Amino acid sequence: MGFCIAVSGDFACFTRPEMKVERVSYDVITPSAARGIFDAILWKPAIEWRIHKIEVLKPIRWVNIRRNEVGSVLPVNNIAKAMKGGAAPVLYIEDNRQQRAGLFLRDVAYRLHASFRMTKNAGESDNTVKFAEMFRRRASKGQCFNQPYLGTREFSCNFRLVDDETNETDPLNEDRPLGWMLYDLDYQDPIDPRPLFFNAVMEKGVIQVPDRNSEEVRG
Repeated sequence: MGFCIAVSGDFACFTRPEMKVERVSYDVITPSAARGIFDAILWKPAIEWRIHKIEVLKPIRWVNIRRNEVGSVLPVNNIAKAMKGGAAPVLYIEDNRQQRAGLFLRDVAYRLHASFRMTKNAGESDNTVKFAEMFRRRASKGQCFNQPYLGTREFSCNFRLVDDETNETDPLNEDRPLGWMLYDLDYQDPIDPRPLFFNAVMEKGVIQVPDRNSEEVRG
């Protein structure tokens, strides 16, 4: 059972993991970022989303932005102590401010095709029809557990359910090899998740996403 949603936003950043400090985006949305949008609309322990196809609807455009960021985070232990009545932790922005450059995408739009499968956490009353109806209802009303975003939380996106693709705009008429792209993270070891990659190719604006267990996906 497949579903399709259209997403769009003013800016996006699907960060390349090989870039350690500066944020540089992939040319298009990654399968892991696309899955995150479906999770934002409907996440349940009983289901797991899988992206099948990504359609790029607008030309790939870039923008360079320099921003002030905080170079450190508050220690988790200090926050935990504050929650128990201890002194509130303090982080002085002036002492931790850093200027970083970013190469982001601008004015993006995609159609994302996905399906879900039941996981080992599914209960006796859980079934595909139940969650399919739940997703369609939530997506059609614009409901979400958290605001979907395009790579980073600061770049929120609009979304809508696509029931009939016959009235939709055609994908971008462009072929482009995208190279090795982040597929998703393997959380078999939750402490040190392993990144997975696949060799992405865009043909007539469409990227076919292989199955997770495919030989095309490599760690």
